[in-house]
Amino acid sequence: MSEERYGEFVLVRRQGEGHVAELVLDRPKAMNAVSTEMARSIAGACAALGADRDVRVVVLTSTHERAFCVGADLKERNSFSDADLLRQRPVARGAYTGVLELPVPTIAAVHGFALGGGFELALSCDVIVADRTAVVGLPEVSVGVIPGGGGTQLLPRRVGAARAAELIFSARRVEAVEARELGLVDELVEAGRDREEALALGARIAANSPVGLRNAKRALRLGQGLELRAGLEVEDAAWRATAFSGDRAEGVAAFNERRKPEWPGE
Repeated sequence: MSEERYGEFVLVRRQGEGHVAELVLDRPKAMNAVSTEMARSIAGACAALGADRDVRVVVLTSTHERAFCVGADLKERNSFSDADLLRQRPVARGAYTGVLELPVPTIAAVHGFALGGGFELALSCDVIVADRTAVVGLPEVSVGVIPGGGGTQLLPRRVGAARAAELIFSARRVEAVEARELGLVDELVEAGRDREEALALGARIAANSPVGLRNAKRALRLGQGLELRAGLEVEDAAWRATAFSGDRAEGVAAFNERRKPEWPGE
């Protein structure tokens, strides 16, 4: 395993051959509250991971035993003038869009509190694995703001407009079992196993074609919300980008030769 630190609060670990990258939120003294510095580091780490062709999956984890991430650093925000807040906005957005725009499959491993911006980081991932200690929610209206890390757009895409409205307007916290029932998280695992299960899922995904994974994600993301005919055109473009790749040739050959594929990744 190799490690690389981005600033003081973000760590990237490479698992195995480096195809699974673990993006670690590492500000335990503040329950991973996202400060300006931490937001900048998340964005920087995501930019590096997105450009690394060896990376096939990113798993977002936390070093705090009782929290994934409690959202924006409100102690820092309390010291801001309006001008400070306006200047910080692009930096904060960069963290969430950094995760959202990663070109490879992403998995959030959630335990304990994932609130506000913390839950938005998880929502920015393709799959959320949560353990039974997880408590999620978007409580921003209770402190005089609104979800600003993608929550008003990502949550209704998961659970529908009416359910998202109820959750955002009420600012309520949702515990793990209900969160799974509502579709706020995708997999529910035993307490303490969220990271292990998310990394295992990441390893299974990373065994597949890197070209196929990137193009499948692109089709899924770009096709969301489109009329069906337009969505099928997005899918066709992604199929063409994959079908004539070295990965497709290797995948078919490996299947017929009954061996494990050695993906060229191009």
